[in-house]
Amino acid sequence: MLQCKDCEFCEFGPQGQVQLKCNPFSNVKEPECLTKWQLLRLDMMTSAYMATIAEYKKIAPIQQELYRRMKRELEDMDDADSWKQSDDKTDDEDEPDLGGLPPLDDRL
Repeated sequence: MLQCKDCEFCEFGPQGQVQLKCNPFSNVKEPECLTKWQLLRLDMMTSAYMATIAEYKKIAPIQQELYRRMKRELEDMDDADSWKQSDDKTDDEDEPDLGGLPPLDDRL
């Protein structure tokens, strides 16, 4: 089995990280190379996901404050519009009660 350190498609970074430059669709030399390539990609995806989670943790307090302020603004808007709802109920009360009599005919 060919070792990665002996392959021309393998490079080592300054901190010892492995970078495979091979293309899994065209120039993989051995079946184990594909498995190693998949493991490196999975590790890269995991580290990117962990970095994303760390960023979300940083902005979580800001988001909570934003949600609190938005909730307060929406409640204030509902309070400001409450006069419209109470006015709709009083419109029906302004009409005189005719005691069940039919409306007058204006044609006479």
